[in-house]
Amino acid sequence: MATTRRSVGLMGGTFDPIHTGHLVLAEDVRDMFGLDEVLFIPAAKPPHKGGVATVTAEQRYLMAELATASNPAFHVSRMELDRQGPSYSWLTVTELQERYGASTDFYFITGSDAINLLDEWHRAHDLLERCHFIVSVREGVPLDEARLARSFGSLATEHIHRLATPALEISSTDIRERLARGASIRYIVPDAVADYIYKEGLYQ
Repeated sequence: MATTRRSVGLMGGTFDPIHTGHLVLAEDVRDMFGLDEVLFIPAAKPPHKGGVATVTAEQRYLMAELATASNPAFHVSRMELDRQGPSYSWLTVTELQERYGASTDFYFITGSDAINLLDEWHRAHDLLERCHFIVSVREGVPLDEARLARSFGSLATEHIHRLATPALEISSTDIRERLARGASIRYIVPDAVADYIYKEGLYQ
C-alpha cells in the first residue's frame, strides 16, 4: 500500500508582532500549493537593535497562537524557542524531517528579499536540497534568478517557486512604531492580537 504524502509549509520569523500580512501570505500559499498544514516557527532571538524594545519570546509565541487559532491548518511550533544555540533554518528543517518522516515534503515560505541572499545562509545548498522554497515576490524586489542560478544550479529552478502575493505593505517595524506613538493597529493585526497587545501594554 502506497504511503500518502503530506505537504507542510514552514513560516519562520520573529513575529514581533505577527500581523495580517503573515496570515494572508500563509493562507495564499496553503491554497495555491495544496499544503496540508502551515507551521509558524517564531525565532528565538529577534535581531532588532535599538528603537522600541522587543517583547519576550513567550509573548511573541502567544501572539502567534492567538493569530492562528481560527485556522485548523495553521499551527505554531516552539522548536526554535526551546532549542539551545543558533536557530539555523537547515537545523530546523532537519529536525522536522526526523519528526514527520520521509513521507512529508516541506515548503519554506519566505520573501524575495530573503531568498536573494540564500547563498549567505548556513548550509544553504543542503537546505535547498532538503526542502522547497515558495517565494513571495513583491513589487520593487525582483527575484535575483542569475545569482540563485550561479549559487545553486538546477536546484534553483527545481526547488524555488515564485508566488505573486496580494500587495499588503505591512511590517512589524511599522506596527511597533505606530504603537509607540499611540496610533491604532486595528485591522493590521488580528483582533485577538490587538486586544492582547493593548491589555499588556506591549511596545508602548
